[in-house]
Amino acid sequence: MASPALDNEPKHPAESSARAASGTAPRMTLAARVALVVLLVAELMDILDQSVVLTALPAVQESTGAGPAAVQWLTAGYSLTVAVGLITGGRLGDIHGRRRILLIGTVSFTLASLLCGLATGPGVLIAARVLQGASVAVMIPQVLATLHVTFDGENRSRAFGLYGAVLSLANVLGPVLGGVLTEADLFGLGWRPIFLINVPVGLAVIILGRRFVPESTAQKADRLDLTGMLLSALAVVLILFPLTEGRTHHWPPWCFAMLTAGLLVLGVFLRHQQRRKDDAPLVALSLFRGRQFSGGLSAQLMLGLLCGLFFMTWTLYLQRGLAMSPFQAAVAFVMLALGELAGATIAMKAAGRFGRRLPQAGALIALASMAGYGLRISSRQGDLTLLGMTVPVVLIGFGLGMVGGPLADMSLAKVPHENAGSASGLFNTAMHLGIAVGTALTALVFFSATGGSPDDAINRDAFTGILWWVGGALAVMWALMFFLPKPPNSRAD
Repeated sequence: MASPALDNEPKHPAESSARAASGTAPRMTLAARVALVVLLVAELMDILDQSVVLTALPAVQESTGAGPAAVQWLTAGYSLTVAVGLITGGRLGDIHGRRRILLIGTVSFTLASLLCGLATGPGVLIAARVLQGASVAVMIPQVLATLHVTFDGENRSRAFGLYGAVLSLANVLGPVLGGVLTEADLFGLGWRPIFLINVPVGLAVIILGRRFVPESTAQKADRLDLTGMLLSALAVVLILFPLTEGRTHHWPPWCFAMLTAGLLVLGVFLRHQQRRKDDAPLVALSLFRGRQFSGGLSAQLMLGLLCGLFFMTWTLYLQRGLAMSPFQAAVAFVMLALGELAGATIAMKAAGRFGRRLPQAGALIALASMAGYGLRISSRQGDLTLLGMTVPVVLIGFGLGMVGGPLADMSLAKVPHENAGSASGLFNTAMHLGIAVGTALTALVFFSATGGSPDDAINRDAFTGILWWVGGALAVMWALMFFLPKPPNSRAD
């Protein structure tokens, strides 16, 4: 587990001695297991808070008097702030210690969650959501980076398999949890428990993380590249803001002007990083020389894109195209989540033995299931029931569940430990950027077809068209995963 390049990487003596004696991966110690749970719970809080607010928005609007613009910024303010700070947050962990930065971010996130739960007006609530996003941008890169430098061998693959399971469950169950907590009206608090629940969970992460999560830093990263930080943040804002807001404003010229400016600033940022390659750059461009990281990062971008395309439009299809209730739509999401959990469990138990073949198989299963789902929609039209869609929906989830953990594991496998935080920040940013692009595409291929009409036939037809786009994204993702490693016993290796 220790890197020869670093003297201060985390070490677990019992595991190291067991490895030396047997030549095989040791069983994970209790301390390592607790550390893994702490890291995964921190990741869970982030993913849940991105989506848990969605089903509570009507109650929030009624309680606080928030207008449509304020309601939109309850989600956009959070996601934009997360995306802007991920690269910098990752590098902060490399410099100042990944456990330390994780705990600082968790303290800030817990306080921001408390502020969200106590907010009485939309202004305070939006500000608290922005603070949550900034805290997550500091927290989350430390999760992947710490997994990368702490675990190895089969333990590493199992850890990343659990990471994929957490991602799968949280993405789907966030809206369900938001609806359940809001409907339950615990202690007469209405929607507020969706945020207040983070307080005890955050405190547990802080206490246990300080005790069990090992510290690690990168010796070569002795200071933060402030110019690079500002340029990267500006580029992300200029690219993501118009993608997020464009559909609402019917894609005015300023959206395209911002996108163009964002690409130009991105070019300036890359040039700046090239000049600082030997002077602690924010992003080590040498990472992109490895086809494994570059291919994995591109596949992660496509995964985010298909998620941005599919989940929003699927919700609208279920409730408008099939006239399902919110509860029935939530049941459909649970079916998908169960499939994802099963796929992620398979990936975890495989422990890296199948290399890229496992996530590629998952992509093909999801692609075939999407095609079957589309045929089912076309044949049954408005008569399709939850029972009738169970098989394709569960299989879609199963395929996607086989992708997330192995993709992260193999993409980061050859990243030097000193660049773990930076690489983790880039990997998370790719997901957020992909979701933003996918969400923007819904305006072109779904809302342009429906025109906002509640007509069931129009929404069904538009969703069937979306499935072609999602299938295309899955095919591209499958092809990009050829850059990932073959199975360890492959002759070609």
